[in-house]
Amino acid sequence: MRVLVVDPDPARAALVTEGLTGIVPLEVVQSTVFDPVQAMRFEPDVIVVASDSPDRDTIESLRETTAANPRPVVMFVDRSEPGLAEAAVRAGVSAYVVDGLAKARVRSVLEVAMSRFQLMSQLRQDLEKAKADLASRKTVERAKALLMKERGLDEEAAYRLLRKLSMDAGRPLGAVAADLLTFAGVLKGDGDGR
Repeated sequence: MRVLVVDPDPARAALVTEGLTGIVPLEVVQSTVFDPVQAMRFEPDVIVVASDSPDRDTIESLRETTAANPRPVVMFVDRSEPGLAEAAVRAGVSAYVVDGLAKARVRSVLEVAMSRFQLMSQLRQDLEKAKADLASRKTVERAKALLMKERGLDEEAAYRLLRKLSMDAGRPLGAVAADLLTFAGVLKGDGDGR
């Protein structure tokens, strides 16, 4: 496991690193400030940020970094101002622990954060797939309606025709439906088929 530990306090950073003992293989890089370039170069499996109190610049840097290259982030802070925990979570922090840094807890907090990160990643993928499936269904419905109107087909016959076109072309049904709508739009002169 590759871990980037970001902490301006070397003693606290050492405590975090000691809490990772027993993880094999383990490669730890310590830094006093969060540097997105360093983070991407090192390609950590998890980022651990420890500080007295998180600052908005660090949180914004984490947001940009995790948006471009998602990975679990754990923050151990001694104190927190109202709203910072929410800002950190929105920036991609998987675990935000206030006044709870103890060597014995580091490993378990990292494991929970990594599990939560995986779960959230899967949920995001599922959501994106559901959105794409819904958009495809809407496109298929519009293409069926077009075929029903232009060819005088009933709904089942229009669907069978779309499915046959899809199989003949070796392309997804939604893509064939989108092509049909686009082509019909070009023929009618509106350019986008919608």
